[in-house]
Amino acid sequence: MKTFTSAIPLRRLLLLAALIIPQALHAETWHATVGAQNPDKGRQALAFLPNEIWIHAGDSITWTFAADEIHTLTFLQPAQVRPPFQVGCPGVTPSDSSFDGTVCVNSGTLVEPSTYTVMFPSPGNFKLVCLVHPNMTGVVHVLNPSEPLPHDQAFYDRLAAAEARDLITDADHSGSQSVAAQSSGNNVTAGTGEIVATAGGQQTLSVVRFIQPTTVIHAGETVEWANSDPVTPHTVTFGAEPANPIPPSGNVTVDADGALHAVINSPSDSVHSGLIMAAPQERTGLAQSPISVTRFRVTFTSPGTYPFICVLHDDLGMMGKVVVLK
Repeated sequence: MKTFTSAIPLRRLLLLAALIIPQALHAETWHATVGAQNPDKGRQALAFLPNEIWIHAGDSITWTFAADEIHTLTFLQPAQVRPPFQVGCPGVTPSDSSFDGTVCVNSGTLVEPSTYTVMFPSPGNFKLVCLVHPNMTGVVHVLNPSEPLPHDQAFYDRLAAAEARDLITDADHSGSQSVAAQSSGNNVTAGTGEIVATAGGQQTLSVVRFIQPTTVIHAGETVEWANSDPVTPHTVTFGAEPANPIPPSGNVTVDADGALHAVINSPSDSVHSGLIMAAPQERTGLAQSPISVTRFRVTFTSPGTYPFICVLHDDLGMMGKVVVLK
């Protein structure tokens, strides 16, 4: 009798092991990428690559950050208001956190070659977002372990490479021609881009360059910068970089048409545009967005060479100069 009763816990342990071990053996770690860039870093793919993936409950995904532009990898709770990236969801959660929709998960801002892993314990369809770039989204489909997966890792590797290539090379050149036409004379395009939709979400190409980086004018003339990127803000900054890039410097005024305007008398002067960017699009139930500042003008009174940068993307090479002749 004693032998029989002592065998019961052993049988239970064996049964429990039989149930657990196959699930543990089944768990896999998948791999994906955040962002991509061309060799000179001027073309940034703001994208999760691929931005749709199917896995089993219990699996993990490790994302590798592959660009110098900052991104977050964030899973918010259903109906959670999208917070600013400085706030997080709130804050930052450590790599290897698990997400089932009940508590948000957020990598914080990362650049290459960082990695971030999320484990998915329960079935569900989960949207991922970048808190820095609003049109950068994707989805993770987490299936029950008994359901077959439609693709393997090799498929996702090929898909990620294809999505990155399509964004970086931008096969649609019609927009590029119109931008080049605008960047002529005393007009400079301060960045451009386009948003692409897929079945898994949205991806964006941002060209973080002044399309006409060198402009030659005469003293007394005015140069105008305009941001043609649908989502990415830029600045036009001469001289000292501001501690806070959002507001314009105190020597900037507003023209009658709403454009910002400054006068520079010497290459040693400091002038900062603040953020020039497209206004967010209206959504049902929200107040109409105000007209956003997308143009910045500078009148140059004296000859000289005036270098300028975008303080948000100068580390990626976004800079230029105005050469003022007599």
